[in-house]
Amino acid sequence: MEKNNRISEYLFAKMGPSDRGPTTTEETSAPIEYTKLKIWIMDNTLLVITLAGVISGITVGFGLRPYNLGPNALVIISYPGELFMRLLKLMILPLIIASLIAGSASLNAKMSGKIAIRTLLYFVLTSMFNAFLGILVAVLIHPGQSDFKDNYEKVVHNRDHNILDSLLDIGRNIFPDNIVQAAFQQAYTVYVEPENVFVNNSAAHESERVLVRMVKYRSGTNTLGLVFFCLVFGSLLGTLGAKGQVVVDFFQAIFEVIMKMVTGVMWFTPIGVSSVIAGKILGVENVAEVMSQLGWFITTVSVGVFLYQLIVMQLLYFLFLGKNPYKFYWGLSHAMLTASATASTAAALPITFRAMEGPLRIDTRITRFVLPIGCNINMDGTALFLAVASVFICQLNNMRLGFAQLATIFLTSTAASLSSASVPSAAMVLLLVVLAAVDAPTHDVSLLFAVDWLVRHCRTFIESRVDGLSL
Repeated sequence: MEKNNRISEYLFAKMGPSDRGPTTTEETSAPIEYTKLKIWIMDNTLLVITLAGVISGITVGFGLRPYNLGPNALVIISYPGELFMRLLKLMILPLIIASLIAGSASLNAKMSGKIAIRTLLYFVLTSMFNAFLGILVAVLIHPGQSDFKDNYEKVVHNRDHNILDSLLDIGRNIFPDNIVQAAFQQAYTVYVEPENVFVNNSAAHESERVLVRMVKYRSGTNTLGLVFFCLVFGSLLGTLGAKGQVVVDFFQAIFEVIMKMVTGVMWFTPIGVSSVIAGKILGVENVAEVMSQLGWFITTVSVGVFLYQLIVMQLLYFLFLGKNPYKFYWGLSHAMLTASATASTAAALPITFRAMEGPLRIDTRITRFVLPIGCNINMDGTALFLAVASVFICQLNNMRLGFAQLATIFLTSTAASLSSASVPSAAMVLLLVVLAAVDAPTHDVSLLFAVDWLVRHCRTFIESRVDGLSL
């Protein structure tokens, strides 16, 4: 007994003040604050390391620019980010199929229809508002200056594709004729010269072309068609009762397995995000020149983004729910940061699922129904960008924009943004359609290629948050 007491006294003497326990108020306050900070870091580890990845990517990108690295070095720096994006995109297709079928089957057909109508109406209205906001800030700030565009190479683009073709392509992709083909190809309209047609080669007809409209297929998942098929399949599956439960459980199991895979992939986020950002920064030839010459355009887009982010969306959330919107969006911070860093709401879809069904505790039937639709149709940032870019290019060419022209930009920007899910490089391709609607020069689109990578990260931030607000 005496031996044990001596051992205890010896150990107590060797202990520091923090190990012996609290003795005064001053000694207890610091450990409590340290414990709270430690708990917060543990609860938000992924957010902290993702933010560290963003900062390190920016630092590495600008730090290596003076060394003028060769193309092989750029490929190596961007390679981890490429693999990270491929891993995220690998899980999108099974995630969309499993979540939509399981989610719509858990709701009855009437409820599924009601939620779908409300969701689509919300997406259309927010896209229209962003198109209007983009026109408003572009007219007020007037970023277009006609004195510097001559320094850029002018590239003439095909203007045959119009807004009608975009809308018709939406219908063709929503109703695919082959569900297997929809997993890796999507329909699009193209204009080609018909075979065996005699064309007069005289000078009077050299500028005329005989073109016919054709529907072809290109590589890329037709998510609109898959969403439609899965919604109908899942809704009818839910009406079978016990007979269809085994199929529902099958897709539910697939969803849970994919989410476990997502949890593992997310720990590679800092490396992937850092590589993506560093590669983008190093890939730009002259950042200072781009920022100086197109600074007002970038500023205009950023003003529109943050007005919508910090004021409009917060008011919508507060008016409909009467709760603090910032607390809700804090739970989405990791998904929003990933979407902004990768410039892809689809790539951030797995992480958004995890945030919604984890800390935010949103009903799984709603998340699995709404989120896959939102990441493919809800392109509010694209609507704002198209409106600002169209007004910007018109201002560069000293075009007078009356009510009719502004209304045309408003309508075509909204419609084009809704069709962007079926068009690769959506914003830059669809901008040609909007400009053609107001008869603006399409060759000036080449001015914006240098900054598209930057503003794309900003506008993707909108789309990831609107997906969450729609829930």
